[in-house]
Amino acid sequence: MEHEHNHDACIDEALARADQICAKRGVKLTPLRRQVLEEIWQSHEAVKAYDLIRQLSSADHTVKPPTVYRALDFLLEQGLIHRIESLNGFVGCDRPHKRHQSQLFICRACGQVSECGDDSVSRALDREAERQGFLVEERIVEVRGLCARCQTQDKVN
Repeated sequence: MEHEHNHDACIDEALARADQICAKRGVKLTPLRRQVLEEIWQSHEAVKAYDLIRQLSSADHTVKPPTVYRALDFLLEQGLIHRIESLNGFVGCDRPHKRHQSQLFICRACGQVSECGDDSVSRALDREAERQGFLVEERIVEVRGLCARCQTQDKVN
């Protein structure tokens, strides 16, 4: 992110939005699904499924992979998280209130992921696909580079 923010408030807002969205849609945000979502929101970096399994497991209770994958599938279906294909990880969705095609900016230095939900980018891709006679089945736009903070640090170093 380009600016500092209150990360605890960020997590609380994301969880509150998830509660509202799930209630409105009549689906259940179970305690485990909520825990998975909270772990994903702990940072603005991609979180891998096996990292989630380790984070959610304790000395007396091991969370099994299928359980976490089912929770991830639910969160993806509800639009509460995005899958980052190139990193095989997940990040929280900034705009879960409406279905959208997002573009993700991934910092190659610090791993931070930020979301851009610019509909004009999606429309431009659709127009070009139509022009080429290409049937779009899935749209994944991941842009790799340096975030503002890492650019500044890079100039200092």
